[in-house]
Amino acid sequence: MKKLLLTAMLATTVLGLSAQNLEKIKNNVKAKKYTEAKDQIETFLANEKNAKNLEAWYTKAKIYAEISQDPALAASVPDARAVAYETLKKYVDMDDKGQLVFLQLDNYKPIMDVYQGYFKAGADAYNGNKFEEAYGNFKNCLEVSDYMVSKKWSNLALDTTVVLYAGISAEKSNKRDDAAIYYSKLADAKVNGEGMVEIYKWLVDYNYNQKKDTEAAKKYLTLGKEVYPEDKFWPAYELDIARDGGDKAELFKKYEAVLAGDPTNTSIRYNYAVELYSEGYKPDVAQRPANSKELIAKAEEELKKVVAEKPDYAAAYLVLGQIQYNEGVDYNTINKAIRPPQGGRLKPEELKRKEELRGLIAQKFDAAIPYFEKVDELLGKEGKLKMEQKSYLKDAYDLLITIYDNKQNQDKLKFYEEKFNNVDKVH
Repeated sequence: MKKLLLTAMLATTVLGLSAQNLEKIKNNVKAKKYTEAKDQIETFLANEKNAKNLEAWYTKAKIYAEISQDPALAASVPDARAVAYETLKKYVDMDDKGQLVFLQLDNYKPIMDVYQGYFKAGADAYNGNKFEEAYGNFKNCLEVSDYMVSKKWSNLALDTTVVLYAGISAEKSNKRDDAAIYYSKLADAKVNGEGMVEIYKWLVDYNYNQKKDTEAAKKYLTLGKEVYPEDKFWPAYELDIARDGGDKAELFKKYEAVLAGDPTNTSIRYNYAVELYSEGYKPDVAQRPANSKELIAKAEEELKKVVAEKPDYAAAYLVLGQIQYNEGVDYNTINKAIRPPQGGRLKPEELKRKEELRGLIAQKFDAAIPYFEKVDELLGKEGKLKMEQKSYLKDAYDLLITIYDNKQNQDKLKFYEEKFNNVDKVH
């Protein structure tokens, strides 16, 4: 009995000492003697008898969280914030009853300090153009945020700001695959607001051009259209995807669908007309599709709608002129093919046909002239032009030169030759 009593007394004494030691550590925390408290708590927890002391583990988390908040102290303990976080998780896991009394009494301050500390560190690094460092901190911040949500300490379904800056920092660190993860979270949640449309565009381009994942690209294109229906990016990219698919019939259907929803979009209508014409007209007649005439007629119809909507659309006038001009070239090709046999003469009906063809050539060239002159009217009077505008102007002059050469009108020919030669100088 004596031995048992003595053992009990010793145990009581040790427990009393442990409580006293922990109380002393807590007093150092209150006095903000964090370095001293850190060494003491590590010693305290190194003792096997204290390994299951919930308050001790919580106290350690508090100490390291406070150290991470102090720039001077944090410099000597660079992993303080990470230690605080891991220790808090250990404290939570050890609390079998899930009451978390110490954390609740502190109104969850240590975990919030860890979260806010990671965010501030990320923001400071970002503002200092240290994007890789910023990414690491924002990533850790999100991990803490997700942990709090999982424990129902936070009802923030998506930490939008942190997710956004994690994505931007990853992208600026050349970690595009990582950036895609964060941007996808935002797009999947259909976030909106100023500038957020770029997230959807980025994901469409990333998936389509870099990952070659057409379905993912279409997914984010659809989401982008839903959230930002007025943005002109979506129909243009839909057409790019359809064009790359190689099925012209499907591409033209997509054009029709896009224009049905946005009938005043002259740039898309112009592109539609050009693609129709490119498909329908080939210099070699044998290479033209069976529905060549229908495609060319449709192209002309669409171009006339363009200039009706936007009378200063120089490129549209140029193509309208080219359609007429190329029909004249076709007649000229037929005309040249009518030749007499060697040593013989053309038949009367052949002579008549050639005369008809010369009339048709002149008719088509005459029909082309007003369109080319309109290009001159719109661009020739301007000063400095963009490269593509200079190209339109040169093409118009070049074709007018050819037409007037065919007409044997030397005055007009020289007039447009001079204009052609001066394009780069004047514009």
